[in-house]
Amino acid sequence: MNKINLVESFSEFKEFKNIDRPTMMSIMEDVFRSLLIKKYGTDENFDIIINPDKGDLEIFRNREIVDDEFAEDSFDYDENRHISLSDAHKIEPDFEIGEEITEPVNLEEFGRRAVLSIRQNLQAKINDFEKDGIFKKYKDRTGDIVTGEVYQTWKKEILLRDDEGNELILPKTEQIPSDFFKKGDTVRGVVLRVEMKNSSPIIIVSRTSPMFLERLFEQEVPEVFDGLITIKKIVREPGERSKVAVESYDDRIDPVGACVGMKGSRIHGIVRELKNENIDVINYTNNMQLYISRALSPAKITSIKLDEDEKRAEVYLKPDQVSLAIGKNGYNIKLASRLTGYDIDVYRDNETDNEDVDLEEFSDEIESWMIDELKEIGCDTAKSVLEITTEELVRRTDLEEETINEIKSILRAEFE
Repeated sequence: MNKINLVESFSEFKEFKNIDRPTMMSIMEDVFRSLLIKKYGTDENFDIIINPDKGDLEIFRNREIVDDEFAEDSFDYDENRHISLSDAHKIEPDFEIGEEITEPVNLEEFGRRAVLSIRQNLQAKINDFEKDGIFKKYKDRTGDIVTGEVYQTWKKEILLRDDEGNELILPKTEQIPSDFFKKGDTVRGVVLRVEMKNSSPIIIVSRTSPMFLERLFEQEVPEVFDGLITIKKIVREPGERSKVAVESYDDRIDPVGACVGMKGSRIHGIVRELKNENIDVINYTNNMQLYISRALSPAKITSIKLDEDEKRAEVYLKPDQVSLAIGKNGYNIKLASRLTGYDIDVYRDNETDNEDVDLEEFSDEIESWMIDELKEIGCDTAKSVLEITTEELVRRTDLEEETINEIKSILRAEFE
């Protein structure tokens, strides 16, 4: 028996393992070379030929022909590497000293136990290769959206399987609170992390990570995918509310409008995927007062006092706006704080509610572009402008000192 039939091995492993032919042949050759080294001490003078189409394998040993005296008396004679001339003539009478002779190796010489262990070693190596391949594949896909089918549900996690049968884990902590999946359901999530445990890859998928929301925006909004709109930061209370700060370096593109889409067409698909999570898309700005004001949307801010050293903001609102700023279960103000990096304290501004006047009311006396300049720094009312020194307004706007003094004079007259 000069061959070992491997048809069953090839068909079985090719059916269940995603391994290409060259890799399979390389693994099999490594297994048999290990066997040769174990028996002969070396595999250098052996050729291994694998035919995956026919499912067989042949091993040939190459030996140098030496004279009989060398074979009998020399300590350098190695039966594995050398063959005497008289033994060579038994194979072919025309052989001469110095030539190389190639003979097939009968695998029965290895012993039955060794031949039976070949299959076990082959399976072990293929399993190791497959696990390593899965680990590398998903390690490179960390942060990408994957789709899996629910295979089994447990109390603390759900087992998913991708299109290739690889197992993915969706822990309870990474599920949206309102998520409910049963066997056979299709689930989307983002690859959160990949780790090796007991030599097996563990792929953790998340639906609560900000990365998941970011990838959904990339799928639904072409301008985000193309890099025309940048997502600066995302904060989430999964299943409840999220805030997304976006910025466009192209003045022709409205980043908020592009992300929301006409009549909310783009954002609706994302909201459905996240189980009706409310998504606030906010135009990012370096102007912290304006940024905080936008972050507290839909509440309308009267004025803001910042402590940049302590990273605190005192926000004053009309009484009917306070509940909007805080939001359901405090989610709105909590997310605004995380988005801006400031601890936000909300105060009722009763005096302003009774006496303050919106800047738009002065449009007949103050040019609209000047009003827009003041609104850009978070000043929407007369008193919010008067509370800031002229020097500070000059520094934070494009208005001249003389212009600011004229504006202040107009505003003061309203309260005199």
